Amino acid sequence: MATRRSAQLLKQLFASRSRLNPTRSVTYMPRPGDGTPRAVTLIPGDGIGPLVTGAVEQVMEAMHAPLYFEKYDVHGDMKAVPTEVIESIKKNKVCLKGGLATPMGGGVSSLNMQLRKELDLYASLVNCFNLPGLPTRHENVDIVVIRENTEGEYSGLEHEVVPGVVESLKVITKFCSERIAKYAFEYAYLNNRKKVTAVHKANIMKLADGLFLESCREVATQYPGIKYNEIIVDNCCMQLVAKPEQFDVMVTPNLYGNLVANTAAGIAGGTGVMPGGNVGADHAVFEQGASAGNVGNEKVVEQQKANPVALLLSSAMMLRHLQFPAFADRLETAVEQVILEGKHRTKDLGGTSTTQEVVDAVIDALD
Repeated sequence: MATRRSAQLLKQLFASRSRLNPTRSVTYMPRPGDGTPRAVTLIPGDGIGPLVTGAVEQVMEAMHAPLYFEKYDVHGDMKAVPTEVIESIKKNKVCLKGGLATPMGGGVSSLNMQLRKELDLYASLVNCFNLPGLPTRHENVDIVVIRENTEGEYSGLEHEVVPGVVESLKVITKFCSERIAKYAFEYAYLNNRKKVTAVHKANIMKLADGLFLESCREVATQYPGIKYNEIIVDNCCMQLVAKPEQFDVMVTPNLYGNLVANTAAGIAGGTGVMPGGNVGADHAVFEQGASAGNVGNEKVVEQQKANPVALLLSSAMMLRHLQFPAFADRLETAVEQVILEGKHRTKDLGGTSTTQEVVDAVIDALD
């Protein structure tokens, strides 16, 4: 019985790896010097951040990954991201970060938003997919949500007109709409994705979301091999929970993307296992994909039971971004094996394991 179970696990794992890493007939050929260790800016952040970034550090060390971290102490209650942190990211081009707490109200600016605007990280990408061995209501979910990251409702343009009346401006520009649409279609093209869906509310916000749709339509004509369609955001949410497998790549304005990515993550297994990152023309910041600002609660921190899977998979994305594909493959395979076996899972996945127990299992699974 044990042998049969092992065979079934290996079969499922092989099937999952076939999705992420088809059998290669040609070995990856690096350029001379590609193996030189790369510096990566590390921001542990608040709450569970130090726990999950610490997990990544341990796994990278165990793999002997060709990178090293420049660690900075940044917290969400600071007035601004320290200048030396911004300079480090600009120098290294790549950053890995835990969650930064954002105070509610009070006019305090989000450091997460500051980073995105300062570095022009205009594209947020969250990959929501079924992990073999992790039961969910829906199967065959593999959605990539690409969200415009710098304008829309998150422009930060708010003021009190008269006492008791606040005006908040939603800004949509042709420039930002076109470049996020181009990124979404380019991503689909380079990753053999078949469809891009634009999410909008142009039936009500006819000018703002109308401009976003117009930009998406123009870019779509440049990619005739990729199917393009559109969906109103409220219908999109209903369709996501009813039939999520119909979606492939989704491109959205800022606020809608936040809602859609978290919904898709919940459908596919939870925010604790979904990788993601933010990218611009020159820099990339990798973090937990959905609910990236989540810093957990005191009990989780105290018990040391934060789920490190999302950030481990995000760091695999980072390794691939740095052109270390073999290390990314090893890490993804190890994480998927641990999830598939089901012996080491944190509470959000139905288990009782600590962060360190999951990390140890991943390290043991590295080939």
